[in-house]
Order: sequence, then C-alpha cells, then structure tokens
Amino acid sequence: MSGAVAIRAGRSRRTRRRRIGIAVLLALLIVLAAGMLVLGQTSFPLSDVLRVLAGQDVPGASFTVGRLRLPRLAAGALAGLAFGVAGSTFQTLLRNPLASPDVIGITSGASVAAVLSLVVLHWSAGATTALALGVGIATAVVIYAAARGAESTGGRLILIGIGVGAMMNAVVQFLVQRAAEWDVSVAMRWLTGSLNGVRIEDLGLLAIATAVLVPTVAVLSRDLRALELGDASATALGVRVDRARVLLIVAAVALACFATATTGPIAFVAFLSGPIAKRIVGPGGSLTIPAALVGACLVLLADLIGQFGFDTAFPVGVITGIVGAPYLIFLLVRTSRLGGSS
Repeated sequence: MSGAVAIRAGRSRRTRRRRIGIAVLLALLIVLAAGMLVLGQTSFPLSDVLRVLAGQDVPGASFTVGRLRLPRLAAGALAGLAFGVAGSTFQTLLRNPLASPDVIGITSGASVAAVLSLVVLHWSAGATTALALGVGIATAVVIYAAARGAESTGGRLILIGIGVGAMMNAVVQFLVQRAAEWDVSVAMRWLTGSLNGVRIEDLGLLAIATAVLVPTVAVLSRDLRALELGDASATALGVRVDRARVLLIVAAVALACFATATTGPIAFVAFLSGPIAKRIVGPGGSLTIPAALVGACLVLLADLIGQFGFDTAFPVGVITGIVGAPYLIFLLVRTSRLGGSS
C-alpha cells in the first residue's frame, strides 16, 4: 500500500510542477507581449494599448500599435510556437537533443526556396511560403531516405542533415552573390531571422498552419512519447508506428517551413525550446504545449533585447544565435565524449 501511495504522490508532484510551469510560461508570454506593444521609440500606456486592441481609435497609438507593433508581436509569437513544437517533436522522435530542424538542414532547405523566391523569382508572400514548404518537405524526405536502414538512424540522420544543411547554405550564398544589389539587403535581413517589416497580411498561412498543426501534434503526443521508447515498445502499446511517425514528421516539417518562410530561419529557437521546456515542467508528460510556449517566449524576449538592449538594434535571429550557439557546442562536445547517440 505504501508503494501505491508513493506512486500517487509522485504523480501528483509531477502534475503540480507541470501545471505551475505552464502557468508561469503563459504569464511570461503575456508580459512579453505587453512589452512588445507598449515599448518603442514612443511608449504608450497599457490603457491606450488595450483601447487599440478593443478597436477604438486612439490618436498616435492606433497606427503604431495596430499597424506596426501588433503584426511584429503576432509574427514572433506564431513563429516561436511553430519552431518550438517542430524542434521538440524531432528531438523526441529521434531521441536526440541535436535533432532539431535548424540543425539537421530542414530550415536550410526552406531558406533556399525563400531566397530563390525573394531575389530571383520575386514571387508574392503566399507563393514564397508554398515554395518553402515544398522544398523543406523534399529536403526532409531526402535526409530521412538517406539515413533509413542504418543501425543508428538518429545519429546518421543528424550527420546527413548537417551535411545537407551545409550544401543548402552554400546555395543560399550563391543566390545572394548573384542577386541584384537592391535585393541583397532584403535577403540578408530575412536570412538573419527578423520581425522587421512584417505585415498582418503576411501572417495568414502561418496562423492557419499553427492553428491546425500544433493541436495535431498535441493530439499525437501520446504516440510521440511511445515512439520515444522505440518501435517495438510503441507497437506493443498499440501505436501504429509508421502512420504516427509520418504524421508527426510532416507536421513538424510543415511548422518549421511555414515559420521560416514568414520570419526567416530564426536561429536555435527550435533547438532550445524542448530542453528548456523539459527543465521547467519536468519529465513524464508531453512537451508539445510547454515547448510551444517556450519558443514564443524566446522569440519575443530576444526581439525585445535586440530592439532595446543595445545602442544599435539587432534582428531577433542575432540574439537567439548568441544564446544558442554555445549550447550547440556544449551538446556536440558532450555527445562526442559519450561516443555518439542513437
């Protein structure tokens, strides 16, 4: 009986920690969102911001908040949600903290498509997103097909993905070098990962994708946790392994590609969100919602730091890159010392 009581007490502690962690992340996200709307070259009181959000006409604030800051906030939050869920899904599915879309080359494939559309084809935002999605999925298929069948599929996939990502980055540099002078600044700002100049009209596809795919991954979170135990264990638990894996990979790739096409490849958000979320809510539950919240908080916090933390404003991707690069080096060194990961 004492053993059963201890098990129930442990579950209760984990559930309480998870609920508190999610509540803290939600509160932090609300605070950061308020900061995004209130702060700027001209700061507005929160009451004016709330009036603008309620649809009232507030001189000065209506344009600045409604047309400039609100789209920036929405883009950062949606991209952070998408990157966070995509990264956490890949890391859980492949049982490796290095397996995020930006590390294994998927966002690099989407970047090639977006840069091609921006500086060569001059397509619209919708066409750019569609092309980035198609090329990102094709890149994921190529990487997965090349890695399949190996004894250590996860580690092999990461190595192949890093190589594919390097090739894709070389193609991006080639396209930028050949671009017209007036297109280079647009491409470079986008490649850094930036929320500058985002319009509310550019967010439709990303908003729809997030609204559909994040709940899809959340619904499949039980299957995802079972797949983390291995195919044999997942099958024994009643999971249709191939179906679940395909659905999860497609959803994660699509989220990463939609976000990349809208804001550029914001560095390391997908990579960091899952591990940070796991530290906050603890083991034993789905990381989908916590990782989504962490991703959104990371992007908004980095954008605020980039705007107001230095004498010169920096794009959000510069700040996330400064934070994420040392952690990537740490993981690579640790993985090397442990002799790799499956």
